[in-house]
Formats: sequence, structure tokens, C-alpha cells
Amino acid sequence: MSRLVVISNRVADPRKSAASGGLAVALGSALRASGGLWFGWSGSIVEEGTPGEGSLHTQRAGPVTLATVDLCRSDYDSYYQGYSNGVLWPVFHYRLDLANFDAGYIEGYRRVNQLFARKLMPLIQPDDILWVHDYHLIPLAAELRAMGCTNRIGFFLHTPLPPPLILAAIPQSEWLMRSLFSYDLAGFQSDVDLMHFARYALTEAHAEQVSDTCFRAYNSTLRAEAFPIGIDVDEFTTLAQGEEARQMYESTRRDYGHRRLLLGVERLDYSKGLPQRIRAFRKLLTRYPENQNRTTLIQIASPSRETVRSYTGLLREIESLSGSINGDFGDLDWMPIRYIHRNVARKRLPGLYQAAEVALVTPLRDGMNLVAKEFIAAQDPADPGVLVLSRFAGAAEQLKEALLVNPYDTDGMAEIIQQALQMPLPERQARHKSLLAGIRAQDVHWWRNNFLTALQESRSA
Repeated sequence: MSRLVVISNRVADPRKSAASGGLAVALGSALRASGGLWFGWSGSIVEEGTPGEGSLHTQRAGPVTLATVDLCRSDYDSYYQGYSNGVLWPVFHYRLDLANFDAGYIEGYRRVNQLFARKLMPLIQPDDILWVHDYHLIPLAAELRAMGCTNRIGFFLHTPLPPPLILAAIPQSEWLMRSLFSYDLAGFQSDVDLMHFARYALTEAHAEQVSDTCFRAYNSTLRAEAFPIGIDVDEFTTLAQGEEARQMYESTRRDYGHRRLLLGVERLDYSKGLPQRIRAFRKLLTRYPENQNRTTLIQIASPSRETVRSYTGLLREIESLSGSINGDFGDLDWMPIRYIHRNVARKRLPGLYQAAEVALVTPLRDGMNLVAKEFIAAQDPADPGVLVLSRFAGAAEQLKEALLVNPYDTDGMAEIIQQALQMPLPERQARHKSLLAGIRAQDVHWWRNNFLTALQESRSA
């Protein structure tokens, strides 16, 4: 059996995967099955380090080897903050206005990928299968190929991929596409993302489409398919039955027992549509005053990249909007919005999901959004809550029984939220039954197995 080598920006200990989320569970179980290696950045920043250099650390975690590399400050600033999060993240989420195309960032981005390739190459065995994750590491396969690596290498993009004209705005987009063709298999979250890749490959890279799933350019053949990521439904159901989840449910129902709860859970990020969601909630209270004194929005926005100017501005905007609604509509015994700007332990989240009547998952753009699937898994089938989901989340391709909304249309979103609050029990049960069956059929193990099977079948470069 071939050994699996997972490469990602950050590394998780498979022994602690239940606290890390379904992705860590899936990758951890795959690594444990064959014995494997998980490689990435250590999370450590060496202030006085040399660019392009970093210490390699290895440790055993059962049958899995964890290998991590330190970054110096200048590499972290250019590779992670500058290019990954200052260029690729906003562009991949359709926000050209927030991208900073500083020419120096690309140098650090490539330098760190070269560093990772140099440190990883001696650890690779001839029959290893390599699985590279996300936008931080697009050029990694090209760097490994340049060092003589002939192993099968797959790549999975967890973010959306924008249309060709938006992607082409990146000054180095041709280099990124050429780098992508060094992989044997490229996986995307949705059919829309796959379509955008195909259009870019054909029109910008002048690729030849040799089959439904294969494209040839730059003297290489790349297989590309959509592999929508799922969650570990059984693992999350077990979390929902745990003591911490039960305590969260009981305390939430005790504190809000006579209120109807709306719930939003995400990182603080401009892609999540939080200002639009809060404005839609104001519209709901204004247009349907029966919700005043009866409905509360609990909005959890975990801290994220708060040294970036666009994030600090977003934080101030959300705080201002929440304060305005609470001031205009609140009463001594009712605060319309409970805004929580901190992390909530994953083991407690299922209790919140169970206590909510409606989940608002309304990003402006999202690769998938697993909160939507977690909410479904946590519900009581006898009395389930309703999922309100942005049509611009990758999950919308699968979760068609959710109430789909346009997050840019605050009036329309208020109408849909009201529809969710009024939905009769039989309809809620029918929608939930179908949604639950869907996320079980295409769970995180299905995603992992389908991707690795396709990679095994692909031809090595």
C-alpha cells in the first residue's frame, strides 16, 4: 500500500483531530491507515531568521510523522500575510478591490514554496502519494518536479476559484496556472469552480481538452474534477451528544427560553457577508414587528487576521451595526443581537446549533462552508431547525432543500428569514430528512476516498 503524504499550510495532530474538525479527522484517518507523513509550517516565526531558510522539526503521532518548518519574519510577511492572504484570498473571493499586488510578495511566496520543497524532498519515498492543500501551496508541485520528484501529486483548492477575467487580474496568473499543471489531479469544491478553471485553461492557457476531465498544456496533462468536501456526520453527531454540547444547549435554552433564536457562526472575514446579514435582520424587525421582543440573533464571529486593515474596518462596522440595532430596538429584558467576537469551543457548537430555530449561513462567496452541514447534522429530526443558505456558497450546489438567498439583497433575505421562522413542522422535517441524507452520502470520507482514488488512477507526470 502506498504511503500518503499530506502537505498543508498548517499541520494537525491526528490524535487530537476531534477538536480540530472533520477535515483533520478525514486526513488523520487516511494517514493512520497506511502510515503517513503530514508536512507544513510549524506556526513558529523566527524574528531574526534568514529568508528561504527554516528549521525542520519531526515528531511521531502514532503511525503518522508530523514534519514542520519554521518561517522567518520576512517570509511569513510575504508568503502568508502578503501573497496568500493579501492577494490570493481576496481575488479568489472576487474582491479585487481588497488585493494588494505588491511585487515583492510573489518572491516570498515562491521562496517559501521552494523552502518547503527542499525540506520535504528527502522525506519522500518512491511509492508515496502526495496530497497538497489550498492556495498557499499552488507552486509546490512545480518546485518538487524541478528537484526530480516523479510521485503522483494531487492538489485540492478549499477556496472558490473565480471566473477567468478576475483570475487574470493577478499579475502572476499565468505562472500560477503553469504551476497547477505540474500536478496530476486538481480538485475543486464545486462544479462552478471547475467550470471557471476549464474556461481559464482553454482561453488563457490555450490548453487542449483531451477528455471530459483532462486538459493538456505546458507539456503536461492535468485531470481536474469537482470533489465537494463534507463533514464526518457520525463524529459530529457524537459531539452533539457530548456533555459540553448538552450543557451549551441547556444554558442557551435557559437564557433564551422564550426567544426564537437565529444563529450565525463563522470567522470574522469580509467574505462571510456579516454586515449584509445584520442589515437583513434590521429589515426583519422593521417589516415584521411581531419578531420584536421575540427573536434574537446570536452572531459568533471568531477573530481572524485582525492585523489586516480591511479586517479592523469590518470589525468596527459590525460592532456599529449591532450596537445601532440594539439601541433602536432593544429593551431592558431583550437585546436583539448577541454579538460574540471570540472563539467558541468546537465541542460546544452542536449545542448552539440545536438551540437555534434558524441558521444563517449567508457568505458573499465561499468555497463550501461546513457550518451549513454541521447545523444539519446537529438537528433533532423530530423538530429540526431551518437552514438559510447563500446561493454563493459552494454548499448550495448540494443543499438544495435549504432556503437559498442572495446575501446582497437584504430585503429578500429578510423575507426568507421570516419564511424560515414560519415554516410548518412537516416541511421542516421533510427538508431536513433530505438534507441529512445528502450530507451522509457525500461526507468527508466520501470526499477523501473519491479524491485519492482519482489520484491513484491519474498518470504520473
